[in-house]
Amino acid sequence: MRRDPRRDLLAGLTVAIVALPLALGFGVSSGLGAEAGLATAVVAGALAALFGGSNLQVSGPTGAMTVVLVPIVSEYGPTGVLTVGLMAGVMLVGLALLRAGRYMRYIPAPVVEGFTLGIACVIGLQQIPNALGVPKPEGDRVLVVTWRALEEFTRSPNWTALGFAVAVAGVMLAGARWRPAVPFSIVAVITAAAVAQATGLDGAKPIGDLPSGLPAPSLAFLDAGSLGTLMAPAVAVAALAALESLLSASVADGMTVGQRHDPDRELFGQGLANIAAPLFGGVPATGAIARTAVNVRTGASSRLAALVHAGVLAVIVFAAAPLVSKIPLAALAGVLLATAIRMVEVGSLKAMARATRSDAAILALTAAATLALDLVYAVVIGLAVAGALALRAVAKQARLDEVPLDPGDHTAEEHALLAEHIVAYRIDGPLFFAAAHRFLLELTEVADVRVVVLRMSRVSTMDATGALVLKDAVDKLRRRGITVLASGIRPGQRQVLDSVGALDLLLHEGREYATTPEAIRAARAHLEAAGVLPTPPAPRPRTSSEDALR
Repeated sequence: MRRDPRRDLLAGLTVAIVALPLALGFGVSSGLGAEAGLATAVVAGALAALFGGSNLQVSGPTGAMTVVLVPIVSEYGPTGVLTVGLMAGVMLVGLALLRAGRYMRYIPAPVVEGFTLGIACVIGLQQIPNALGVPKPEGDRVLVVTWRALEEFTRSPNWTALGFAVAVAGVMLAGARWRPAVPFSIVAVITAAAVAQATGLDGAKPIGDLPSGLPAPSLAFLDAGSLGTLMAPAVAVAALAALESLLSASVADGMTVGQRHDPDRELFGQGLANIAAPLFGGVPATGAIARTAVNVRTGASSRLAALVHAGVLAVIVFAAAPLVSKIPLAALAGVLLATAIRMVEVGSLKAMARATRSDAAILALTAAATLALDLVYAVVIGLAVAGALALRAVAKQARLDEVPLDPGDHTAEEHALLAEHIVAYRIDGPLFFAAAHRFLLELTEVADVRVVVLRMSRVSTMDATGALVLKDAVDKLRRRGITVLASGIRPGQRQVLDSVGALDLLLHEGREYATTPEAIRAARAHLEAAGVLPTPPAPRPRTSSEDALR
């Protein structure tokens, strides 16, 4: 923190200016009020900065978390949300102690892009009632609520609110293209509040009274009897907090040189932040990608910037609450509408859609599930589809090829005779549940041979399903009188084959063949013993004269 404090102080002040309208807006959108958003930004922002695993991460209320919280507020009320936040914080600490952070890197890029696109759509739709100046309709499905809000607006239009929302969003979007370093969100919000106060326009409903300070920490909201009922929402909140925080920390790493976050420590810091925030009436928090990006772009180099951001917001809570309370709700809706639009990276979406059809399908499905269901289900569905498509692609790499016998030291006539009775197959790639049954069909269709040699040295991986299918194929071939030999069985494959009883079937008379030539010689010996191949003549003893010449 002592390396370059001036730059960190400036970055923290800039982030606080950007974060103020977002904290207010997300607090209002969650259903707990603007004061809840401010409490989260101050308390969670400070604790996550101190104990988290990223030097540049800025935490607080986010749009993605708001999307999850709206149905929880609708079903369980504000106290339910506070309890869920506390439980989620404990879960995050548990995930950190289990060192689960490293596994978040395996989430495919199309899932992340679809997730972000879906969140942006939901955040934008959530702002429609405030942007139109109508009371928020009942319901927890954003599409239904948006439709009802539009119906209400058509019955009694509120052009003042709509004008404030459109103007604030327009100023933010145009200003970001003109002067990206200027925090146009706070400029637009202050201007909207001044205009509303000066003109006294009807329809510009303000935030309302805010407390001049944070409440004393309390556990009065906690109801031990409701913990079981709230377990599922708490898991959803914890999963989202982990996902978004680690994604945000990864974004910060990518924007800098030499900065690398500790994923497990980041989960620990977010856990402590979410344990503390509900005690002060705050909503669950995560790492905030937009605020973190602003922090990095304005030159932050340590945790001091995120701490200054929380400190400045605390000063605003204590000193300027009466002024903040006069900000029109429609202006905050405009801020969040612009934020949602800026979340959509058109270039990234186009690149992902052009990559492969599978990537495009995963992105679209994840985004649609985010909009129609909820965020956690969307990620689970996206991961499931991505995993299924990946398994399909891996299974296609597996091949069963008939390979010609190596003539070796055989004469042309002997080699032709061997080829009439022996067939060799080489298995390439993975032999597992997604590809195994195709091998069963190909192997059991072999005809007019006496011996099948399986070359297994190129099998990259094998699971129990693959071993069982191989066992079934060998058993069917043996029932048809065909002897099956195997060569090149690896040590890791032996254990799997032995566990399902397939190894004994592959070991001809208890013998194992390390190489294919050894297996071919054993196959010939078997055919000679069965009278299928003529026994080669014994070598003629050399005479004394031949020995002398030798």
